[in-house]
Parts: sequence; structure tokens; C-alpha cells
Amino acid sequence: MYQIAICDDEPVELNLMESMLHTYEERHADCDFTVTRFESADRLLCMVNKKKYAPDILFMDIYMQKQNGIEVSKQLRKMGSRCRIVFVTASADYALEAFGVDAVQYMVKPILEEALSRLMDKLLEDLDRETKKFLMLQTDTGACRVAVQAIVCCEAQRKFQYVYLTDGERLLLHMTMAGLEELLGVFPEFVRVGSSYIVNLEHIESLNRQEVCTEDGKRIYLPRGSYQHLIERYFAYYND
Repeated sequence: MYQIAICDDEPVELNLMESMLHTYEERHADCDFTVTRFESADRLLCMVNKKKYAPDILFMDIYMQKQNGIEVSKQLRKMGSRCRIVFVTASADYALEAFGVDAVQYMVKPILEEALSRLMDKLLEDLDRETKKFLMLQTDTGACRVAVQAIVCCEAQRKFQYVYLTDGERLLLHMTMAGLEELLGVFPEFVRVGSSYIVNLEHIESLNRQEVCTEDGKRIYLPRGSYQHLIERYFAYYND
């Protein structure tokens, strides 16, 4: 079941969006999601930060009295949230900024039911495809099901292998680096960096000839001669 959040400080707008989402659900018997309303961005941020709620899709108003939806979305990204963000607003003034937080869509009010239905078709299809990308990893505390998208990077430290996740968690694995590389090798977003790291290209914040910086602030120093291969894989992945 997917979690859909709607955040707007206007109850009328919340009612309208919730009603359209429930209408979509009634017309699509095969879909499975719940809708949670937030009249306050602070409440949404608090619940996500405390790991009490993790939306898969977020419909976010930009013009709210206390906080700007763009800034709220930036905070969510810093918390590690990878939810699909759809900005719903009365003006197109922030359209360019919206895509700076990896928003999937920018919808100007009033929202047409047909437009929302087309968008939901696409979002749910993407989520269905993504949920198939999971790995079962044997950790020091037992078997753990991990979403491929949540893996930022993997690191070898002597005989131990660590996996760093977007929520800040670090997993200790009972397997070799070669085995881990083979496991991740079927996914084009992962690339080996030197002998000690495997990096998820989707979570690279910046890179140069000396180092790779990931979204969670990790700095990985590049061995001599490894930059060219990495940059080629990086552009090939995003231009595919």
C-alpha cells in the first residue's frame, strides 16, 4: 500500500484534492493507497523526521502562510525522503525552483480531474516498477529487505562491508565486496570506485578528479586513474 500525503493550509483545497484522489481510487480497483492530510508543513516534517511517516507521493502547496512549499521540500530531501513531490499552487512563479528539489510535476490550480488522473497513472506505474527493486541482505542482525534506491554507497573496511542508506542507517553485511559488487552489478546506477567503494550514481551530489560527494555528505576520495571511468559511467547513466 502506498502512502499519499497532501499538504495545504487551506481546508477547502485539502478537501478537493482528497476527494479527487478517492474518486481516482474508486475508478481503479487495482490501486492501493491511503491519503493523509496535513494542514501544517511543520507536522509533516516532524512525522517524517521522527520516522513515523514516509510518504511515497506528496502533493504540496507552495504558498502557505508560515512556510514556503519549496523550502519544506528541501528539508524533506535533507531528511532523506525520496517521495514523488507534486507542487500544487495558484501561480507558476516557482516552476523552475520546483525542479531544483526533484519535483515530478508542477500543477497550477484549479486542478482538473483528468490531469490528476493521468499523473496518478504515471506515478503509480513508476512506484510499482520501483518496488520490484529490492535486495535481501544478510546483516549482523539478520536478514534485511532493502530498497535499491535507498542505498547511497557501500564501503569495505578490512573484512567488513558496510551499506549506507538514505535515512542515515549503516548496515554491516556478512559477505565479501566481490559478492556485493556481483549482487549490485545488475543495476546500472551502481559503479565501483577503487577497491573500497561502490557508489549509487543517483545519490552523487558532486564529483571531481579528487573526490565524490554523496547527498548525505559522505566524501569518497578517488584513486588515481578512476575519475575518467566514473564520469563516463555517470553521463552514460543519465543520458540513457
